[in-house]
Amino acid sequence: MSSTPGSRPSTTAIVGWLVAAAVLLGVAVLVALNASSVWNSFFPPQAKSVEGQEIRNLYDIVFAIAVVIFVLVEGLIIWTVVRYRRKPGDDELPPQTHGNNIAEITWVLLPTLIVLYLFVISWQTLNSVEAVDANPNLKVRAVAGQFQWSFEYLPADAKADTTAAFTITNPGGPEGGLFLPAGETTHIYLHSPDVIHAFYVPQFLFKRDVVPTGDFRERENQFDVEIPATDAGQTYRGQCAELCGVGHRIMTFEVHILAPADFTAWYDQQVAAKNATPAPAPSGTAAGPSVPLTAEGVKFDQSTLTGPATGFTIHFDNKDNGIPHDVDILDGTGKKVVDDKDFPGPGAKDYVIPPLPAGTYKYECSIHPGQMFGTLTVQ
Repeated sequence: MSSTPGSRPSTTAIVGWLVAAAVLLGVAVLVALNASSVWNSFFPPQAKSVEGQEIRNLYDIVFAIAVVIFVLVEGLIIWTVVRYRRKPGDDELPPQTHGNNIAEITWVLLPTLIVLYLFVISWQTLNSVEAVDANPNLKVRAVAGQFQWSFEYLPADAKADTTAAFTITNPGGPEGGLFLPAGETTHIYLHSPDVIHAFYVPQFLFKRDVVPTGDFRERENQFDVEIPATDAGQTYRGQCAELCGVGHRIMTFEVHILAPADFTAWYDQQVAAKNATPAPAPSGTAAGPSVPLTAEGVKFDQSTLTGPATGFTIHFDNKDNGIPHDVDILDGTGKKVVDDKDFPGPGAKDYVIPPLPAGTYKYECSIHPGQMFGTLTVQ
């Protein structure tokens, strides 16, 4: 027995309900826009590089297509459920339609066209992001070693295996990290002396594996990055995005964006410091008794040291391959009373500690102060 006329809502009524639902959805979107943290959670970070913006544009297109498909499919499902729901007295099937050439062609052709379109724009974006400038403004080798980043600045005519003009060994802070000029192209080589790492800056919107290749540095991953001139003065945070061992969590670094003139001044200052005549080594042998201290696995082997107030020598053995460490001594106010230079391992160095007032001090590695520190008692 069929239902009586008017027992089902008309198509016009259903369309009206869907429009009302769309309006409510739009209001919800506006509310979400005001709650920026909720809205932004649907998207990757704002791109801060030319290449990253290409990726963001691709994401926005894919997201928009997905939203349209979602709304269309969900709308048709709701319309079908409401329009053709079973009512009391519906004991017979509604008229059945077998075969519809237009419908079948549409649901085959439309997805095919969408996939082809996505393939084309993805291919174009990939080619744009992977493009390498034959004459970049700057070349840098980012070295990822367990568990420390360092950045080697190369001459303009450098290749993958060229010796660096100077190296920044501290991965963060005002004097450490990756310094890049805004509005110019930088070519970055990625090198690992040990295991697989990954170079990842969220604002660049892509990740690159840092694969150990031995002496075959021409096979290492490399890419160009250009930061817009308007972002000069910004600092971004980067990290290793590949689980590389127990110290993976501390493999972070900072990216400092400088205006071209400021970057040139900074670059010249680093070259001058590298070429400066080093200060003469202290004359004579080590002062006072020798106190051994070892760094391995980005940690000190001792949490306490003891030395005489008349002076002593810390024999520091850095066993971390390719990772720089040092030993600084701080007083109770946090002021450095001994500020020694870092050096990469493996290697050893004697730090001559001058006479200090008796008391308790803190010693730490200035590069990894959160992981490498201890208490020094001077008596």
